[in-house]
Amino acid sequence: MASTRFPYAPAPESRAVVNLRPSYGLFVNGEFVEPSDGTMFETVDPSSEEVLAQVTSAGPVDVDRAVTAASRAQQEVWGPMPGKERAKYLYRIARLVQERSRELAVLESLDNGKPIRESRDVDIPLVAAHFFYYAGWADKLSYAGLGPAPRPLGVAGQIVPWNFPLLMAAWKIAPALATGNTCVLKPAETTPLSALLLAEIVQQAELPPGVVNVVTGAGATGAALVEHPGVDKIAFTGSTEVGKAIQRRLAGTKRRLTLELGGKAANIVFEDAAISQAVEGIVNGIFFNQGHVCCAGSRLLVQESVADTVVGALKSRLETLRLGDPLDKNTDIGAINSSRQLDKIRELAGSGDAEGATRWSPECVLPDRGYWFPPTVFTDVAPAHRIAREEIFGPVLSVLTFRTPDEAVAKANNTTYGLSAGVWTEKGSRILWMARQLRAGVVWANTFNRFDPTSPFGGYRESGFGREGGRHGLEAYLDA
Repeated sequence: MASTRFPYAPAPESRAVVNLRPSYGLFVNGEFVEPSDGTMFETVDPSSEEVLAQVTSAGPVDVDRAVTAASRAQQEVWGPMPGKERAKYLYRIARLVQERSRELAVLESLDNGKPIRESRDVDIPLVAAHFFYYAGWADKLSYAGLGPAPRPLGVAGQIVPWNFPLLMAAWKIAPALATGNTCVLKPAETTPLSALLLAEIVQQAELPPGVVNVVTGAGATGAALVEHPGVDKIAFTGSTEVGKAIQRRLAGTKRRLTLELGGKAANIVFEDAAISQAVEGIVNGIFFNQGHVCCAGSRLLVQESVADTVVGALKSRLETLRLGDPLDKNTDIGAINSSRQLDKIRELAGSGDAEGATRWSPECVLPDRGYWFPPTVFTDVAPAHRIAREEIFGPVLSVLTFRTPDEAVAKANNTTYGLSAGVWTEKGSRILWMARQLRAGVVWANTFNRFDPTSPFGGYRESGFGREGGRHGLEAYLDA
């Protein structure tokens, strides 16, 4: 969407900083290896549908090789290693991520479709920050409040989604390594490339072979990892449906599990809020990363007395957003990650039309190729509408109104999820009261989608259980 206020010249980031291979094998025991029983699939640029590379879909034998390597490394090298020595490797990985940050950011935007501005300024800096933070914990585990001599669990199977491919990998790998565990990472099938570049960084950091392994593939690869008896803990971030299936599979076993699943967060704006600030928070809450965020503020609850003002200001702000090439530094809204996700967004947005909500989008010319959906706002939304209940995982905002704080709480909690929420008001006492009333793992006050490696993140109910980040993130990988 071209701004009606300022002309912008194209400002594309160069693709030349990324050296894509024609095909990628698996990363097992410190080396890139050919698959034993795997097949190949294509990963594409969602903004153009260009094939970027051929990637291996690991089979059960390949997964077994990776788990075996991880188990041996954990028992013989990584587990017995003093924490201060493990910390050196994590610090080294963090520094290499910083040194190769431009390359990582470009690759993430190519494979995922998110704007380079977000990859460059949010994703990659947070990846490095998580490795730095957990490196600091590696020799201080006995002071974490998790017992005087906490022990690692062993091999962690880690399955990450396509919305924040490298950041979610760092969320899981960094605390696992700091606590003495080894990892088998399964990235999403539509965004495997940054995980494979992280494997190169692991090699460059001279991490002992087998400590981190990467097996690429789709659902069958993830299932093989979940079902492998040599995996001591599964950490999964993804859809609620898949999370429930994993929980059923591990029920009755002694293997540990943490789940970070879907969300339908409420972003609540009171009449005394700073409207301009709240509008920026609303935009960041739902249109950041094309709405591909599990904690996205996809339900906007506005106090009735300022609803027209807020919605009017929001529409004016959306008119200034720019949709287009993810590698253009001026782009605000990138591509939808896959044709499958685009179909889901279209279907759920269509249900909003069918159920009587009012759809609005700014004037927007979508590119001819690739997967695109314009920023969309639905008003006249009822709590029973599908767009107010189901996770859309796209740039679609549902607007509801309320009159009193009690009504705001009731509507915000009227969901099967419980991952996050936002509150916009000038009253500190109201913020604290709302935070106690809202059934959400994270409540932001006068901001949204603000992350820090020192702060725990996670949800309740169908948003999963367990915490990632902060001191709490260590607990998931320790047997006190």
